[in-house]
Amino acid sequence: MTTRLISAIITAVCLGIINAAAQVLPGIEVLKQNEFEGLRGKRVGLITNPTGIDNSLRSTIDILHAAPEVKLAALFAPEHGVRGDIHAGDHVDASVDAATGVAVRSIYGRNRKPTAEMLKDIDVLVYDIQDIGCRSYTFISTMGLAMQACAELGKEFMVLDRPNPLGGNKVEGNLVEDGCYSFVSQFPIPYIYGLTPGELALYLNDSGLLGEKRTNLTVVPMKGWKRSMDFRATGMPWVLPSPHIPTPESAVYYPMSGILGELTGYMSIGVGYTEPFKLFCAEWVDADKLAKRMNARALPGIIFRPIHIKPFYSTGQGKHLQGVEIYVTDMESAPLSLTQFYVMEELAAMYPAHKAFAAVTQQRLNMFDKVCGSKEIRKLFSRRYRVDDMAEYWNKDADGFRSATAKYHLYD
Repeated sequence: MTTRLISAIITAVCLGIINAAAQVLPGIEVLKQNEFEGLRGKRVGLITNPTGIDNSLRSTIDILHAAPEVKLAALFAPEHGVRGDIHAGDHVDASVDAATGVAVRSIYGRNRKPTAEMLKDIDVLVYDIQDIGCRSYTFISTMGLAMQACAELGKEFMVLDRPNPLGGNKVEGNLVEDGCYSFVSQFPIPYIYGLTPGELALYLNDSGLLGEKRTNLTVVPMKGWKRSMDFRATGMPWVLPSPHIPTPESAVYYPMSGILGELTGYMSIGVGYTEPFKLFCAEWVDADKLAKRMNARALPGIIFRPIHIKPFYSTGQGKHLQGVEIYVTDMESAPLSLTQFYVMEELAAMYPAHKAFAAVTQQRLNMFDKVCGSKEIRKLFSRRYRVDDMAEYWNKDADGFRSATAKYHLYD
């Protein structure tokens, strides 16, 4: 038996184990079961990245390229590119996909919305990306703008649905307000919005948030997903949607520290170390004292551990930093997005010379506001550096959004 054959057998067995363990079938699996209904005989464009896979880790690009009666006419590259080979924030250039020979059109460069020229030879534009359930993650902005373009040009749009790794019940944060719209706050939705990509697409389309014209939208739902599921419960394989979201748990920690992370240079949130978004560390922090104070707050579903790190890159590179590591013990009860504000409150009390907004540029403060979706959050919090001063405003829209979107739920 040759080495190549042995390797092929091992790979097949491993993929079989992964597939058998899956309790949930993502939209691409359901599309295959339905023999590519809605795509047969059509010229297809595909917005995807390495997370667009079936439960055997086969890329949606390759699946559609090989599908009978389906013409994969073009790929549309979001942030990081269709194969995940572009660094965060870097522009993606037009190219040709080496594996399939299909043209790649960039929608993360000069254009973030597909143009008429890009869509002229497309009948239906398909979206298949694993999101992380947080407004500031750019893929949902890409999805919404692509839907808008399809509505304006009379093109069909299809979402191959995937789980929200935060589950379908968690909603936190205010709606985006005037002056704070950007690619990290493209639509007036909460910071944590509690919907799958397909559900969000239905809401955006029906609520008129994409403009006067409605998109000819099809959502291919998952099978087996429930709103109470975190990603591990699905049994599906995880592919990192961006370099600093290496595990499903990273998606949970992203909204706990990512807003504070916009204050570049203030402190490390673990990006550049082995625990992205899971830490709050700086040279001027005493790890034991901060951990003790944070745990004394008894925040529901969260425990803090003192930690010492030396980041490999980014904030604090090569320096000895101290701080806390977050452990979420109950995601449903944990105040995910407010956690970073509780940390900033304790730090302001412990180290008045190191208040969060004191030593950063106006550019970073503006970005902080954009990610928050409101200028009021920083304004209210910075009066006394107290969470109590801004928490009500932060969550003022959550219940209303939850009620408004319930009719778009595709899953129990």
